[in-house]
Amino acid sequence: MTQPNNSQQPKRALVVIDVQNEYVTGGLQIEYPPVDDSLRHIGKAMDAARDAGIPVVVVQQMSPQAAPLFAEGSDGWRLHDVVASRPRDHFVQKKLASAFAGTDLGHWLRQQRVDTLAVVGYMSHNCDDTTIKHAVDAGLDVEFLSDASGSVPYANRAGAATAEEIHRVFAVVQQSNFAAVLSTDEWLQCVAEGSRPERDNIHATHQRALAAMKHAAA
Repeated sequence: MTQPNNSQQPKRALVVIDVQNEYVTGGLQIEYPPVDDSLRHIGKAMDAARDAGIPVVVVQQMSPQAAPLFAEGSDGWRLHDVVASRPRDHFVQKKLASAFAGTDLGHWLRQQRVDTLAVVGYMSHNCDDTTIKHAVDAGLDVEFLSDASGSVPYANRAGAATAEEIHRVFAVVQQSNFAAVLSTDEWLQCVAEGSRPERDNIHATHQRALAAMKHAAA
């Protein structure tokens, strides 16, 4: 699942997005993958990053005190102990979805000469997705650890989707163009080898789907 390391080893940073109690015991509890599993993988990724000398950035969502979710000072707003108990190299508080918007994250990453951003945390389809696309637009390579993230179900006037459907579809879309999607264990292997994970593109992803459809219809 890795590409030959024919170029300089990636200069990684790990960004841990919004691992707050709101997603675990609060009003927006992660359903897929199971939150206990994703928390374990997040802790594993943070420990591995520390051991490998990869800087860790922790991000916290901020909302006004009267907000229904992530109200500043509330228990839901606080970082979960999996993250709060571990060391970090940089801390970002944000009010928008992207960890780059209105923060110093981009400047800090440039100072550290980071070229590859590994993303974990919540939610796959919201703050993770927005941060990933912002990073790509800024010229960074991105790695998305899909088992160290998660989603909730939605229902609105456009339709409904389970947490598993949302998480799966966003992972497929990320791999098609924006990020290398991999498990935490696969990421640990890349870190140990100094290698880059397999990346894809829209054309190849589309052609693969068409071939699968033709095969199914035959």
